[in-house]
Amino acid sequence: MRRRRPLEPGRGTVALGALATAAVATLVAIEVRRVWRRGSAPALGDTDHPILAAEEAVAETARVARAGYHEVSTRENSMFNLLTSFAATFILVRSVTYGLRRRPTMGPFRNMRLGRRHIHHFVPGIVVAFSSGAAAILTRDERFEPWLAVPFGIGMGLTLDESALLLDLEDVYWSREGLLSVQITLAVMATLGALALGLRFLRRGEELVLAPADSPA
Repeated sequence: MRRRRPLEPGRGTVALGALATAAVATLVAIEVRRVWRRGSAPALGDTDHPILAAEEAVAETARVARAGYHEVSTRENSMFNLLTSFAATFILVRSVTYGLRRRPTMGPFRNMRLGRRHIHHFVPGIVVAFSSGAAAILTRDERFEPWLAVPFGIGMGLTLDESALLLDLEDVYWSREGLLSVQITLAVMATLGALALGLRFLRRGEELVLAPADSPA
């Protein structure tokens, strides 16, 4: 009997994922440094409490991000929420899936069963995505759109993670192994797209939060 190979992404896909992770970490570090330099937190050379100064810089960076997020358009907020919830859900579900392959339970996570039937997580994913999409169409209040984008992205992540079960895959490129790389690549693209939108939020937030501190008295 032929043994099935474990689903593993290619080296290029792993490198792409590492690049996206590094880009997010670099953006956070650079933004904290910018806010620390321009904001109200004391510089390291001017304080005897560097940890407290760092906490103040991080808190002020959070205020910058919140201000920028609330200042941009509803469409940008919705797209950011959609991309981040999709990427985060896919990464979490893929990690939990690998863990459940080695043992039946992983903390609060376990395989979902209805009687003897295993319920794949694309089932609740489709329900969540369809429900939130329908609600977004039916509502006429744009204030709800950024909130509805979150469950829609979660449903996308749950469904895409098991898209191999929804397709009849015959071509070599579209094998289950090949599809995993495509899935991860899409998650990376969503992360980078959210990163680009996040930069817009941060720059707008800097104008709102830090500009008064930069202007002469």
